[in-house]
Amino acid sequence: MVRIGALAAHFGRDVDRAVLKITTIIEGAKRDGIDLLVLPDASLGGYIDSLRNPDVSELPPTLDVDGPEITAIRLAAGAMTVCIGYTELSNGLRYNAAACVTGDGVLGSHRKVHQPLGESLAYAAGDRFDAFDTPVGRMGMLIDYDKTFPESARTLALDGARVIAALSAWPASVTDRASSLPNDRQSRLFDLYDAARAAENQVVLVSSNQTGTMGSLRFLGQAKIVGPGGDVLAKTWSKGGLAVCDIDIDAEVDRARRVLYHLQERRVDSYPNLLEKELQ
Repeated sequence: MVRIGALAAHFGRDVDRAVLKITTIIEGAKRDGIDLLVLPDASLGGYIDSLRNPDVSELPPTLDVDGPEITAIRLAAGAMTVCIGYTELSNGLRYNAAACVTGDGVLGSHRKVHQPLGESLAYAAGDRFDAFDTPVGRMGMLIDYDKTFPESARTLALDGARVIAALSAWPASVTDRASSLPNDRQSRLFDLYDAARAAENQVVLVSSNQTGTMGSLRFLGQAKIVGPGGDVLAKTWSKGGLAVCDIDIDAEVDRARRVLYHLQERRVDSYPNLLEKELQ
């Protein structure tokens, strides 16, 4: 049995403050027996302030995955598996990135592949989805808009991931914002994508998200844990909090795949256009 926690919380530009906040959250999660903790995208340094025209003079600070900030989180994690989002600098390019760590080191990493609206003005795009082994099982990570695309989670599932951590700084609609977050179009889509990606791949999906605001963006919260049948097992709402669920990951994934095993029952010869790079 694995105890999973998905966090909804606000994180701004102050990295030192974020490290202190995160290590405190980790200590509380340890007391609660959490084995896997998924923190939001951009937990270290915050997200950009706009999806239309991000202020490039006030971008999130860049961090090294082996630097003191993530090292502090790794050491605080100890035996716990922790997924965290940050901005990475590599070969002169900035990436919206995530790392999965324990006290033993960095287990896996991901650079956000899919970019909405003006995000390309602030970040370069990643180019791959890879699963990796952890103490709670084989996992993969998605960031924000990645989960809009079925191919993202499917690639991880085909690489053996039974758990997908979806780290987000997902805001309310920037084009048609509702008067309240629960009625916002993006609120509905955020929940829909979480359930669909879990059900279609028959995996456990752990969805974290930022809360509060950054510039013109208002984040949805709605952290949750979704079972391999697409059922929401635990959820926060728009305010901050920790969704917690105990689940036997292998037993539940195996049970979901016992009669209908989606990954094995694909008819790949019937999907030739998935290999095309551009729409015709």
